[in-house]
Amino acid sequence: MKKKAYIFDLDGTLLDSMTMAWKHALLEYLDGQGVVYPNDIIKRVVALGLPGVAKYYKENLAVEGSEEEIYASIIKKMQEKYNTVIPAKANVEALLKKLKAEGASLNVLTAGTHRLFDPCLKRLGLTDYFEHTWSTEEFAYTKAQPILYQEVARILGVEPSDCVMIDDSITALRPAKEAGFAVIGVYDEVSKDCEAEMRALCDLYIYNFEELL
Repeated sequence: MKKKAYIFDLDGTLLDSMTMAWKHALLEYLDGQGVVYPNDIIKRVVALGLPGVAKYYKENLAVEGSEEEIYASIIKKMQEKYNTVIPAKANVEALLKKLKAEGASLNVLTAGTHRLFDPCLKRLGLTDYFEHTWSTEEFAYTKAQPILYQEVARILGVEPSDCVMIDDSITALRPAKEAGFAVIGVYDEVSKDCEAEMRALCDLYIYNFEELL
């Protein structure tokens, strides 16, 4: 599937971080607060970005403290793992090198925050492959909104049909598809319950980036 622009999610897609960082930190925070939460809480909040997670926790789960305090606490739980141990998924760099050599525009669009992922990408030697590394915190929209993907295509100077979104979350893949992107679903342990739904939606679904080589 050759396109002019490739937009990659990070957590659960390029980085093997959803269980090690996101799931662990988000649930650990709620458990520490003694809060009762639904079984699918990670699926509900993963596309919101950390400010959105803090807002959701405050408004829907009656977590004590301000949104800013919740955000800061979760970041603190995640930061050491991003700085030291979170790995790239298998064959990520080989794929990026191949696409870069073919002249494609490679970009990151994540609900994560630069404070976490910039040091991680640098440690893994991946930073220079990307034209843009965007956090949704830089936009007025979330990954659950088709308009975000239309804005990304506009910034890149290409039509949505020239773009492919590669993500492990159905919450992001569905609006990207609605925006006119091709979409590739990536298996991740945290989102495995959505595999059938993702396969029905996506142009391609993969378990390993070797499949795109």
